[in-house]
Amino acid sequence: MPELPEIEIIRQELSRDVVGLKVKEAAVTTGKTVKRHKTAKAFRDLVEGRTIKSVSRLGTSLILELDDGSSLVIDAKESGQIRRAKSAKEAKAKHTSVVLTFTKSGQLRFADPKGAGEMYVSTPPAEGTVVMVSPASTVAMGGEGGALRQRVPELAGLGFDPVEDVMSWERFAIVLRARSMPIRTFLVDQTLVTGIGAIYADEICFASGLRPDRATDSLSTTEVRRLWRSLVEIVAEAIKHGGTTIESTEFGDIHGTPGKFQDLLEVHGREGESCRRCRRPITKVKVGTRPVYVCERCQI
Repeated sequence: MPELPEIEIIRQELSRDVVGLKVKEAAVTTGKTVKRHKTAKAFRDLVEGRTIKSVSRLGTSLILELDDGSSLVIDAKESGQIRRAKSAKEAKAKHTSVVLTFTKSGQLRFADPKGAGEMYVSTPPAEGTVVMVSPASTVAMGGEGGALRQRVPELAGLGFDPVEDVMSWERFAIVLRARSMPIRTFLVDQTLVTGIGAIYADEICFASGLRPDRATDSLSTTEVRRLWRSLVEIVAEAIKHGGTTIESTEFGDIHGTPGKFQDLLEVHGREGESCRRCRRPITKVKVGTRPVYVCERCQI
């Protein structure tokens, strides 16, 4: 699945490319994609005629703020792809389920081979309504995450976002030590840390020198700081290098350009290959029921 870095790259591109554009028509060919609405027409009525004011992100959800105060949310899930077309004449990708045609400057298209992704319009809660957010996110010291959760209550249950929520390693430690679980399980639990999946969880554990099956409440202060630093740095480096494009993600930016971070992966997908630090073969083990990649020598 595309993870936080890949969706952040798309957010940055859309912020430069579609802000200020007005939706002329919203075509829905797969009703499942807009299933939160009673009908495809109900979805179209909320989108058509609206102008995109800004583009935000929380976890792996894109949030396009519309000029009437509502938000168009795009959740790619496992295999969703967001593409920009300069004109309607450009060939559509297979499994394209929603197409937004602008009054000028082409289209925005959503294709989803596995059909798990979705698009929906969220209306801000009435003034005075209390939105219950994930306890893990309340530990943040600031950032845009809090405001996004209040504006789009469907996303309120997401844990802290390593980019949108301002955290310190001390605040991170509070969330980490609140319960005992394997580090890898903690990293991919979207109610605790949002946006991290299998690829980056493996890389974060390796960068911090910690085994993914280590219990979160067993880490020393130094190890907690190492884990936090690795989380922040791996996410930043992945964004810098255009995300990760491997067979399981088939990620491409809004123009279909693949990422380059896969060339820098240290452990994920490298079973049997030599660790670049110690030359010992990378192994694949299980944490719970999930396969993970580790270096048995470098990670303790």
